[in-house]
Amino acid sequence: MAFKKDFLWGGAIAAHQVEGGYGKDGKGLGVCDVLTAGAHGIPRRITDGVIEGEYYPNHEAIRFFEYYKEDIALFAEMGFKCLRTSINWPRIFPNGDELEPNEAGLQFYDHLLDEMAKYNMEPVITLSHFEIPYGLYKKYNGFESRETIDCFVRFVKTCFERYKDKVTYWLTINEINNQIATDMDLFLLTNSGASYKDCTNRKQLMYQCLHHDFLASALAVKVGHEINPNFKIGCCVAYMPIYPATCNPDDIVLAQKDNQLVNYSFFDVHCRGTYPEYLKKYWKENDIEISMHPEDEKILMDGKVDYIGITYYYSMVVSATSTSDLSGMGINDIENPYIPMTKWNWAIDPKGLRYSLIDLKDRYELPVFIAEIGLGAVDTVEEDGSIHDAYRIDFLREHFKETEKAIEEGVDVLGLTVWGCIDPISFTTGEMKKRYGFIYVDRNNDGTGSYARSKKLSFDWYKRVIETNGEEL
Repeated sequence: MAFKKDFLWGGAIAAHQVEGGYGKDGKGLGVCDVLTAGAHGIPRRITDGVIEGEYYPNHEAIRFFEYYKEDIALFAEMGFKCLRTSINWPRIFPNGDELEPNEAGLQFYDHLLDEMAKYNMEPVITLSHFEIPYGLYKKYNGFESRETIDCFVRFVKTCFERYKDKVTYWLTINEINNQIATDMDLFLLTNSGASYKDCTNRKQLMYQCLHHDFLASALAVKVGHEINPNFKIGCCVAYMPIYPATCNPDDIVLAQKDNQLVNYSFFDVHCRGTYPEYLKKYWKENDIEISMHPEDEKILMDGKVDYIGITYYYSMVVSATSTSDLSGMGINDIENPYIPMTKWNWAIDPKGLRYSLIDLKDRYELPVFIAEIGLGAVDTVEEDGSIHDAYRIDFLREHFKETEKAIEEGVDVLGLTVWGCIDPISFTTGEMKKRYGFIYVDRNNDGTGSYARSKKLSFDWYKRVIETNGEEL
């Protein structure tokens, strides 16, 4: 049996996509609270504050703020060993720059963590999951300014001290590499709480924000270990392995360079504590000059992570003879003819997960936590209320098999949390119709619905997977 006895099977959600509780108990605005609803192919708009008459899906989300006891009971019924979620920063520091936290917000997470403890469910807590306070966006343009680093450190120190006896596993900044797609305003906003407005060099601004993100993450690791040496603190990178289209050396070299920029550079800083030479060369070639302080090198070196967190959804293929850019990341990626695609044009590549896990093990020699994996699909509710999502079971089964093979080849995989274990609203569109969960939420794209929870076919399947520790897939 490849999966060790203490393997952390579970699910993953994010506060801004499930909680709702807009304005309740002193919660301030987060950057996702000013995102309107979009659709597939129609981006969400970023408004200047909350505008009357606009629809903001995150304000209600799926009302986890109210339903969390019921929802955690359902997770426990599936046998979750852990639950990955986030602490909503503006619920603790409403504007982001306060010197004292909001006690009501802290109490909510006390209650949430206590409810998880009741079922022996290990929390895996993300500190920044697209929930940067809107106040810091307006005041400092988020992580463009070093002042936001200080605000983040104050926030994480508050969380570490408050929950030091309730949480062991932490992740610093979610999918920090999303913002490499500099053509998309959404990702700089959600990763770094910043705007490209009046910006003449988007890459310059993104990498300056990123440098401050890295410092914030490193300082969080250092502070966390000082508060509780037993903390396990990891990074979180959206790992998208990039394959060459052919064995033409031009394709291979291109794939190598794109992997460096899209994937490895983010792991390198978190895991090795220094910027790689290839990234410094890229900056020079693109007229990017990062403002750094003399102490920054030591901060990065002292704040290396304990483990690697990855989200894995798809792989990509690049061709030196193509000018396409399917991903919007500024790379020449094309469709992979050897594997199927989802309805959202994401490559379905279970073997790519095994490849990724082994690649990371060989490169960094650190434990890996699969923080997100899942299939977004349009689920149909039958007349009797049942939801036959066999396609989700098939998708997850193949990825679990490849995870097992990676473990057999020596990768230390700590656990795996299936994304959107209860249907969240979509991050990129704010919709509900693209569903991921084992648990269906009766909520429509426009916010109507009863918000009632019901089990899908995959619910009992995943329950059996956990019961047998992956023996029965």
